[in-house]
Amino acid sequence: MTEQEVREILVKTNAIMDGHFLLTSGLHSPHYVEKFNVLQHPEYTQQLCEAMAEKFKDADIETVVGPVTGGVLLAHETGKALGTRAIFTERENGKMTFRRGFSLHEGERVLIVEDIVTTGGSIKEVIEVVRAQGAIPVAVSMLVDRSGGKADFGDVPSTALLHMEVETYEPDHCPLCEQGIPVTKRGRTGK
Repeated sequence: MTEQEVREILVKTNAIMDGHFLLTSGLHSPHYVEKFNVLQHPEYTQQLCEAMAEKFKDADIETVVGPVTGGVLLAHETGKALGTRAIFTERENGKMTFRRGFSLHEGERVLIVEDIVTTGGSIKEVIEVVRAQGAIPVAVSMLVDRSGGKADFGDVPSTALLHMEVETYEPDHCPLCEQGIPVTKRGRTGK
């Protein structure tokens, strides 16, 4: 699947939105990616996850891990495409962890999946959780990398189905605010 094909699916499902958005970081942006607008469509979610899995079909992945919430759906569908187990991390008292009896064994080969990456902070936390269990984070696969190349996972390689350059502005220097365009706050990470 090409980046253009991925973009077309995201535009068709109104997952790529234009306007004036307040991001979780506190910055403002003229663009927002609402992952659930695409993830509500099982056929598109399946296509996207099969494309994510395709890159790792020969990597001996044993388990796919994604962070709550969008990562649960992506892990499930990517794991299905790879024929592996799929589990997820979630926050407990503000810290990323495995719950619900999930665990990994020593040396288990893990693919980490995520929906929209801006800074990569949640993925770094998932990598720590995977390593704390003695497992091997083989790679990170992202639906959309909107970090502009800034998300760095150290020695863990990463790929994305779509790379987006999305401008952001400090609230005090936002041209959208200066134009009087109303701000919309979408999504929530629970941080």
